[in-house]
Amino acid sequence: MRVTICDTRKELGRLAAQEGASYIAQAIEERGEANVVFVTGKSQVETLLQLARQNVKWECVNVFHLDEFVGLPADSLSTSRYFLGEFLLGHIGKVKSYTPIDTSKAKLEKTVKDLNALMKNHRLDVAFICIGENGHLAFNDPPADFDTRDPYIVVDLEKRSRRQQVSEGWFGNLDDVPTKAITMSVSEIMSARHIIVSCPDQRKAKAVAGCLFDDVSVLSPSSALRMAYDCSLYLDRLSSALVFSDGRKY
Repeated sequence: MRVTICDTRKELGRLAAQEGASYIAQAIEERGEANVVFVTGKSQVETLLQLARQNVKWECVNVFHLDEFVGLPADSLSTSRYFLGEFLLGHIGKVKSYTPIDTSKAKLEKTVKDLNALMKNHRLDVAFICIGENGHLAFNDPPADFDTRDPYIVVDLEKRSRRQQVSEGWFGNLDDVPTKAITMSVSEIMSARHIIVSCPDQRKAKAVAGCLFDDVSVLSPSSALRMAYDCSLYLDRLSSALVFSDGRKY
């Protein structure tokens, strides 16, 4: 894992976007297309906006979502679909394909089945991800399932994970946050050729320390990133506060 500490969120976003864009270009050069998955959330805004400014052949890119809440109306402003449209897809040209995740509870089993069948033919070239405040990857909250090889799974959301959604402003209170989500599994994230982690803000400092210093364990999902084939972790001064000495307090 490569760790880059930036002075500002804007610098973080720019460097993460430039590196990610280079890997997308490499995949297109090799195979004529690139398969890219995106996480959503406030930590990703600068990276996505910077990525939209890069010279990417979006018409050759297959776009996937890392996760999505179950049970929200499809037009909810709290969906991953809305976020990616607002901060990336609305700023770029037409992509080769785009696969949003259906939020309907009634179609949950079919949605996961269809996603898993699709991913069998789309090995990920680049995964743009982050680390949750509780150390989760996507919505793989601790204790995460490291064993499943299904690309997408249904998970119950831990209360800390749901509280993060409230603190970021996506929901008014905890009761509004769905209790289930469809998420890309840890094994599928780890299968990506390149992983770009954009992780700014003081509130992520403890989780970043866990990623770097914890034993690799289902109790610290982000620790799995240290086993990735190729992973770049981008931090700002605030999120890197505990990097140089493991000063966490429990």
